[in-house]
Amino acid sequence: MGLPRLAGVFLAIFLADGHLHAQTTPNRELIDGMKDFESKLGFPKTRNFGRDSETLKAYYRCYYTGPLELPDSYDGLKLRQGRESGCGMDPRKFDVFFYAIEAVASGKTPVTTTLASEPPERVLVVVSHEDYHARKDLPPAIAEAAATLVGFLTAADYARQRFGADAPVSRNLEAEAALFLRKAELVNRYYAELRGLYDRLHAGAITRDEAFAGKARVFTELRADCRAMAPDPHSFNKCLGADNNAGLAFDRTYTQYYPLFYELFAARGRDARATIQTIDRLLSARALSEEQAAARIRTATGNAAAP
Repeated sequence: MGLPRLAGVFLAIFLADGHLHAQTTPNRELIDGMKDFESKLGFPKTRNFGRDSETLKAYYRCYYTGPLELPDSYDGLKLRQGRESGCGMDPRKFDVFFYAIEAVASGKTPVTTTLASEPPERVLVVVSHEDYHARKDLPPAIAEAAATLVGFLTAADYARQRFGADAPVSRNLEAEAALFLRKAELVNRYYAELRGLYDRLHAGAITRDEAFAGKARVFTELRADCRAMAPDPHSFNKCLGADNNAGLAFDRTYTQYYPLFYELFAARGRDARATIQTIDRLLSARALSEEQAAARIRTATGNAAAP
């Protein structure tokens, strides 16, 4: 799926595009320039963002799970169609993450009316993130971490070329990859804490009431820590899209391996093009498992012994 404003997901779902038209949006020239820039970096050609939608505002998804269940990623969440008004699900029975997705990596996703109205930082990151997903079929947690970092680096590189290094949009995008690293470390830390809590519940070491109390504390602390992050990012939400198990599992898909990919970026001298080329090469093998892909990245960083 795409990089969430709240988080993101690579869905290989082909959805009705609504009524498409040739009218341009304020971001059309920016998007067309980004598509040309991607081709020079070796991105696969897609029909994503080739046209603007007159009526399609967003794709509405309801991701949900049990109140004491914590899946590994968005792949483990249950999914149903939502509406603009929400999901209509009982929060006493389910932890629900309602996600109004502005773009999905279907290969032909249009520019929705939501994306058309976003600031340039968000537009550039979403377009490059979604188009990079067409590169290869990878395990979700690997695919999202790779596309997230590549999206930030590509957007920042393009902005520097188009607007100049000192332009506000360029300076804002230059900081996004490091800001997301801070979010990733928070999400991963609290995910591990909550997973440990539920493991103790399932082992009979604590009661359901104790588990619910611990859960409430974890989400309260996570919300406080993410709100304290400064400066604010410009292309993603620094907090979860939903302060519950569904929101945490969803975001963790993007954050689980992001620190590892960022370490690769640092090992390549913080050179965007060299990093993208290395990721392409390392993940080019067919049918890589999550563990195999992560091991390749660790080896390239010189940290092969890391867990």
